Amino acid sequence: MRNTCGFSTRTAFAWLAIFAVHLLVATASPAAEPYPSRPVRVIVPFSPGGGADVIARMVFTRVSAHVGQPFIIDNRGSAGGIVGTDAVTKAAPDGYTILLGQTGPNAINPALFAKLPYDPVADLAPVTQLTTYPYVIAENPAAPAKTLKELVAQAKEKPNTVSFGTAGTGSSAQLVAELLMRAAGISLVHIPYKGGGPALADAVGNVVTLVFADTAATTPFVHSGRLRALAVTGPHRSPLLPDTPTLAEAGYAAAEASVWHAVYAPAQTPPEIIRKLNSELGMVLKDPEVRDRLAKDGYELVGSTPEAFGAFTAAEIKKWGDIVRVANIKLQ
Repeated sequence: MRNTCGFSTRTAFAWLAIFAVHLLVATASPAAEPYPSRPVRVIVPFSPGGGADVIARMVFTRVSAHVGQPFIIDNRGSAGGIVGTDAVTKAAPDGYTILLGQTGPNAINPALFAKLPYDPVADLAPVTQLTTYPYVIAENPAAPAKTLKELVAQAKEKPNTVSFGTAGTGSSAQLVAELLMRAAGISLVHIPYKGGGPALADAVGNVVTLVFADTAATTPFVHSGRLRALAVTGPHRSPLLPDTPTLAEAGYAAAEASVWHAVYAPAQTPPEIIRKLNSELGMVLKDPEVRDRLAKDGYELVGSTPEAFGAFTAAEIKKWGDIVRVANIKLQ
């Protein structure tokens, strides 16, 4: 049988089959491109120069060198990390926009804010945990207490006379202090600052009795004698302050807490892209140069599977959320 154009039915079907194959190849070719095949944007929801920024630049410089594509750091420091984090949740789930996450935006903010524009579980796909690090509880050397137990005794004898500074209301440092107050049965006066630097400066100046701050920022003041370290909040002693006991060693294990950095992608990012990112980051975290450089700032490198990190994120949201609710801390 022939059609009106002179072609047989068999010939027509053959041409249709060829056309279909070409259409499938053309449609499939973009998805078949190896990831990444163009620059990747890494949103850091904090200002340049801070810990998250330093970690992102060090880690993703190594990833970029290995995969042959730029990983461009995009700092969006505003509203406690909300603006930058929200931008990632609304990005295309194709692996070309990812997030340098942290305890505050990803585990604390859901309990702090009544109307958060993103859901850290539903709107983000976990890739891996990068770091963990403790806070240091330090005091002005003029303070009468020489140990954490002595300070607790002082606070019990005279409630609300010992003040402590942190990087701000709702900061992870404040929540660690809330943990200590409940574990020790004491009441301290919180003085929130706009950043950890001013809080440290006022502890050095004896404006506040205590400061809860990260090891990298606190250690120089301790080594110079301008602050006295009473404890570190993590599960083991910090290499930067080997003579400073942990909270467990000081008798307050229930207050133990660490904070962290991590990588997330938008929800619905294909599993193969998540696995690729996880693999590349895992290799970087095993790099001795990266480990040693970040250890100088008090960071311990972790690395985890997406599944394990997803479970960890959920547990952290519950843990910090419980503290926020018990302490009745609210931000609008």
